[in-house]
Amino acid sequence: MGDLAAPVASAIVPPIVFKLNGKRTVVRVPAITRLSRVLRDELGLTGTKVGCDAGDCGACTVLIDGKAACSCLIAVGQLDSAQLDGATTEVTTVEGLGSYSANFEKLSAAFLQHGAAQCGICTPGMLVSATALLESNSAPDETQVLDALGGVLCRCTGYRKIISAVLAASTNAAAAAREIGGAEVNGIGISGNGAARREVAPGVVGQRVPRVDGARKINGTEIYGADEAPAGALTLRVIRSPYHHARFRLGDLAAFVATHPGIHAVFIAKDVPGTNCYGVIPNCADQPVFAESEVRFRGEAVAAIAGEADAIAAFEPSGFPVEWEELPALTTIEAALDADAPLVHANRAGNVLVRGRVVRGDVEAALRDADVVVSNEVETGFVEHACIEPEAGFARRVGDRIEVQSCTQAPYMARKDIAAILGLPESSVRILPTAVGGGFGTKLDLSVQPFLAVAAWQLRRPVRMIYSRPESIMATTKRHPARIRAQAGAKRDGTLVAMDFQADFNTGAYASWGPTVAYRVPIHASGPYKVPNYRALTRAIHTHLVPAGAFRGFGVPQGTIAQEQLYDELAEKLGKDPLEFRILNALDDESPTVTGQIFGGGVGIRECFEALRSKWIAARACAEVANTANAAAKDSIRRGVGVAGMWYGCGNTSLPNPSTMRVGLKRDGRIALHQGAVDIGQGSATVVTQICAEAIGAPLEKFDLVPADTDMTPDCGKTSASRQTFVSGTAASLAGVELRKGILRIANACECARIEFGDGAITIEERGERRTISLGDLPLDARGYVASAEATFDPPTSPLNSDGQGNPYAVYGFGAHMAEVSVDMELGTVSVLKITAAHDVGRAINPALVEGQIEGGAAQGLGFALMEEFFPGKGENLHDYLIPSAGDIPQVESILIEDPSPVGPFGAKGVGEQALIPTAPAILNAIYHATGVRIRRIPATPDRVRAEILAAAAAGVRNG
Repeated sequence: MGDLAAPVASAIVPPIVFKLNGKRTVVRVPAITRLSRVLRDELGLTGTKVGCDAGDCGACTVLIDGKAACSCLIAVGQLDSAQLDGATTEVTTVEGLGSYSANFEKLSAAFLQHGAAQCGICTPGMLVSATALLESNSAPDETQVLDALGGVLCRCTGYRKIISAVLAASTNAAAAAREIGGAEVNGIGISGNGAARREVAPGVVGQRVPRVDGARKINGTEIYGADEAPAGALTLRVIRSPYHHARFRLGDLAAFVATHPGIHAVFIAKDVPGTNCYGVIPNCADQPVFAESEVRFRGEAVAAIAGEADAIAAFEPSGFPVEWEELPALTTIEAALDADAPLVHANRAGNVLVRGRVVRGDVEAALRDADVVVSNEVETGFVEHACIEPEAGFARRVGDRIEVQSCTQAPYMARKDIAAILGLPESSVRILPTAVGGGFGTKLDLSVQPFLAVAAWQLRRPVRMIYSRPESIMATTKRHPARIRAQAGAKRDGTLVAMDFQADFNTGAYASWGPTVAYRVPIHASGPYKVPNYRALTRAIHTHLVPAGAFRGFGVPQGTIAQEQLYDELAEKLGKDPLEFRILNALDDESPTVTGQIFGGGVGIRECFEALRSKWIAARACAEVANTANAAAKDSIRRGVGVAGMWYGCGNTSLPNPSTMRVGLKRDGRIALHQGAVDIGQGSATVVTQICAEAIGAPLEKFDLVPADTDMTPDCGKTSASRQTFVSGTAASLAGVELRKGILRIANACECARIEFGDGAITIEERGERRTISLGDLPLDARGYVASAEATFDPPTSPLNSDGQGNPYAVYGFGAHMAEVSVDMELGTVSVLKITAAHDVGRAINPALVEGQIEGGAAQGLGFALMEEFFPGKGENLHDYLIPSAGDIPQVESILIEDPSPVGPFGAKGVGEQALIPTAPAILNAIYHATGVRIRRIPATPDRVRAEILAAAAAGVRNG
């Protein structure tokens, strides 16, 4: 990357003196400057992360005289020894923890061992907080750990592995054994036939190896989007609409620049060299880089100003020369569908972006003939991704090429769009993904990249940009709000006969991933069950609100909330146990899905449900005993237990979905893996390497990863739809097999030979004989390796016909969650006591990482069920928008089912999205079991739960 440096502070202000990581430090900045900014921008200590600048997320936590504190809330002048009667304040960042405390080494080892760092953006804050705890209390219990970590938010892990790691590093052996012992037991899975999982063969697949990128996340050296910029980079800031819908007129921009020292340029639509339009789905692309005369959502960009960092930081957007004319806005699905509604886009009649359809059998006749029919209506709202890392990056022009370094889940998609925006061939665009501090789908779309690319191209100098937290929430994509109506029917014996499902999704002002949601949901809305007669119709609807895009499940979580409550209602009406009803109707290897697909193997959903049976019986019995006792004592707490199932197709829907991997043997005996599958915390960098190592027969420690870079790594496709383990993993396996063959050819050895990789040599063991081959003098191939291979895998799928019949996915993941809750009938508050999660993952390539995905998905599902809803224009921060903290997450027991996929690498399937999908409906079903009321508007906030309880009580009085 070359000349990277932090901005140099002005030397005209008085010095501020404090002790930093054991050394006397002097800075010359205004005394009111945030300590977090001084650490990062002046001193280059980027291990301290900034997620909110408001003390809400805790990512910037440091030690100040041994106490954990948010550095974004500390003015650096507060540390000055001259202001403290000569006393020296000591600041310790993650970079200095090793010399500060012996506990840091133990914590680091435990975090690696337990997989406590996923995306890693919160890890420094967690480690600082944990170090402070262990310095003051060497043997904390779980409650004390929760209190210590409560100020640091994590969006990936679900907190349980972090808690386990801190307890393991403490001297409280009993607490550590309880927490960690449970995790170990939970890691023992069940195979497809219900027996204990087979013994893992020698090798690395199936092993709990630490993340290959774990050390960098823990010691603070990992580079995220905001952590680097070339020397002399200007700062960019976007001017955004304050209205949902408005016309606007720009003023004299030349005069504006001339009268604002430090501001170098303003960019608007006419400055886009190529096409002022982009989008993740080419035939639906509709979002401009800069709006031209009309804005369609609050937060839409109309201009960007580039200048010196201090000038941009001091600039107030209200001073920008733009005049607004607010227009009526369509802010609901109902308003957008009204016959007299204006069109958000002139070419999309009725404000309908796309329609989805899957039909099989005769639904109406089957419902008429069913012995029992139930129906429901469900509504969900916008949900914010709340990645702890805001979007950030930089761009620079290199001759006639542009380089963009930023956090992204889809480097090759970004390259294509940036090329079109700049009017360049794709070969002239280089995308360098940084580590991604949480993605969950929102970083599939472009964010900072178009603005950076246009500015850097036009200015011919580097430009950087970091979204503020309000800007990130205001302008980036959300989970689609949904309005769902569904009916299902069954025979008296409990056999499902039909489902009729209709859903509208609010896709907001621009398409983003709206088509994917509308097409994927009808395939999945039946759930993993045999439904012979089926109709699912969906629409993606435009409104004047923030675009809704991809968020862990592409609409399936919303559909599952309706579907799984509907099946509970059917079971109740039939007098059937809810779990046994699902087991009866579960898909199997030979039964057709609602698209007519028959898998022939790898369908482990019945095993998932059966794995819950004994726990279900025990939990329901405990709830009954507790409720009887509480009722007798006039206690308002009621216990409930709910269950829900899920399935999820891995990869694109009925579309090409290839991934390519390249691997090469170097002269030093090490193996380079060109791994372009962006790791957003799920562990693909580790899992794909494990798969490749297993295929070659090489130790993991011999691998050098060449990370995602469109100049250096083949296209591995986007990191989404739970595809990387399955698709990129298979490509890595194929490439590994081919490299092994190439090495054996060089050695003139047979397929049965064993290869040992040494320093600068390989040793071949064949038929009882060993011989060593020096690699230093061997010729290199066209890729620069002694031997290399490249392989592409594209899952076998087929297009769907007009009724949605065909094979949309080669592999599905399956799962079932059981939720145990307590509800305060007087307050409406819901506490989740435990989640038990059984998932068919085909083969657990790395059980620790699989558990981490399950726990993290359960945490996001809990937030979806109980607390998270975004209202555009309100709560654009992490104080008002609530996500689960460590104290909200219960124990999560993971049960790994291994029913091997006939297609995936070593039988593996994806688990990223799958882990979230059944959590919310299981919780909602548990709320019903506890209270007798159904929550149809999600999330189930205390006011909504209490209102339903009161309404049910009033109806009971009337009916009584």
